[in-house]
Amino acid sequence: MESDGLFSLNEPGGVRTAPPAGAVSAGFTTWSADSPLPVRMRPAGIDELVGQQHLLAPGAPLRQLVTGTTPMSVILWGPPGTGKTTIAHLVAGATDRKFVAMSALTAGVKDVRAVIDTARRERRAGGPPTVLFIDEVHRFSKTQQDSLLAAVEDRTVTLLAATTENPYFSVISPLLSRCVLLTLRALDEDDVRQLIRRAVTDPRGLGGAVTLTPEAEEHLVRLASGDVRKALTALEAAAGSAAAQGVTDIDLATAEKAVDVAAVRYDRDGDAHYDITSAFIKSMRGSDPDAALHYLARMLVAGEDPRFIARRIVIFASEDVGMADPQALLVATAAAQAVQSVGLPEAQLNLAQAVVHLATAPKSNSVTTALGAAMADVRAGRGGAVPPALRDAHYQGSRGLGHGKGYRYPHDDPKGVVRQQYVPDDLIGADYYNPTDHGAERAVGERLPRLRRIVRGPAYTGPPPSGGNGPGSGGKGPASAGSGSASGGPASAGGGSASAGSVSAGSGSASAGGGSASAGSVSAGSGSGSAGSGAAAAGPGGSEPGGSPSGGSGSGVDDVSKAKGPSTGGPEVNDSGAAAGEDQP
Repeated sequence: MESDGLFSLNEPGGVRTAPPAGAVSAGFTTWSADSPLPVRMRPAGIDELVGQQHLLAPGAPLRQLVTGTTPMSVILWGPPGTGKTTIAHLVAGATDRKFVAMSALTAGVKDVRAVIDTARRERRAGGPPTVLFIDEVHRFSKTQQDSLLAAVEDRTVTLLAATTENPYFSVISPLLSRCVLLTLRALDEDDVRQLIRRAVTDPRGLGGAVTLTPEAEEHLVRLASGDVRKALTALEAAAGSAAAQGVTDIDLATAEKAVDVAAVRYDRDGDAHYDITSAFIKSMRGSDPDAALHYLARMLVAGEDPRFIARRIVIFASEDVGMADPQALLVATAAAQAVQSVGLPEAQLNLAQAVVHLATAPKSNSVTTALGAAMADVRAGRGGAVPPALRDAHYQGSRGLGHGKGYRYPHDDPKGVVRQQYVPDDLIGADYYNPTDHGAERAVGERLPRLRRIVRGPAYTGPPPSGGNGPGSGGKGPASAGSGSASGGPASAGGGSASAGSVSAGSGSASAGGGSASAGSVSAGSGSGSAGSGAAAAGPGGSEPGGSPSGGSGSGVDDVSKAKGPSTGGPEVNDSGAAAGEDQP
């Protein structure tokens, strides 16, 4: 393998041997004037190392690793530009150990075994111990990592591995347990600023040939995002731009022309992937569309598979929105379909629309908890035989076994709901689904107790629907129609009767001015019926047609009059405007 500028290809004493593919021996490469600025500015000793103070205390593992006082195998885990390769340089040059560097991008099992065999022979002959540095170790397969276990176990080699990925995901557990894991942190702005200033003045760097304005310095620090290699690369590009213009002062404009886009730290298979995905989901769950869009943008800019994003959105629609806004699942699946049929970049708009819809939708995890409770009962062994009336009765002889006997067909009943046992005997009375009073689910919560009462019989005594003090109540009590008598038709405005079907979801009442008001007119949207505290009124001499409740244009949580969803204002009303009875589903 050719040198990558980090390690020399020459053995000590000038004797050159053929190392395994992907491996090189020796210590530091002597930098030259045309070496990249980050290479020229590598620390010459551990005391020049900037950042990672939590690992540099006297006796700390990193200091022991560099000085060689204690032979231990180490995995260095940290973001790009935090000093993993620099530490490898320090280890290579600080002791008399033999140092072999290998890249997981090019090496295979054969190369690993060749290094281990050589190290074993040299150790038996009294030679120096071998330090094996493997860069990007997370790219090794399980088999390649397995090949290291015995040699690390008996210290045939001292392993020094570097990875940008979470080793708990990318490194096999047996290898991880044989190593000390050192976590390198991204450098803070002060550390990056210190290194930039050192590179400007140090003879190994720019040697004072240029000056850097405070604004340009801050721009480079911001672009680095904790990656010192990126900061020094940007500085070198800015210095080249200044030299091309015949100036020695690097101002903000020069720095912006040299490097104008910040790197997005994101790996589709790594720790940042999981962190950003988690933040994306939690931002939608927390109803913060701005934060959700930010994390969506980070994933899209970093090149995340849009199908993955779409899958997470579809899952979220049922997991966290659910019945509070049943339309959310349709929006999410439509966005996923758009990703398939339209593709990027246009489909990013479809994803953004779905994200905004889900983030601003009312939230309910009742479907999630209901399924979880049902599955817990199944795993616990609850759920006996299917009731005979529900068993399959289509095949010959099934009737003789009693299958289907006594089954009541719901469509034969005018209400469409009949009393019948559907659950096994040991689950009678189990209530898995408990709707919230958020968004559209409030109406489900008002209807569900009546359904359960019909299906299970009068003995059912479930909790009252959310948001009321009794069955079918949408406010503080039963629907009141003033002092008139209840009727199914329009209410007279004079001294006549008020309709019992006109229901307010708050504490107000429906009133008619000088005309007539229909009993069936219930609005939860932007119409005249306020579900919070207002009253529906008909103007003088006017009338409103009867009918079923009006749902407005959407649903809400606190102020139903501004909501976008189905009516939540009390008992259901039939087509003639009469209030529904207790046994109406």
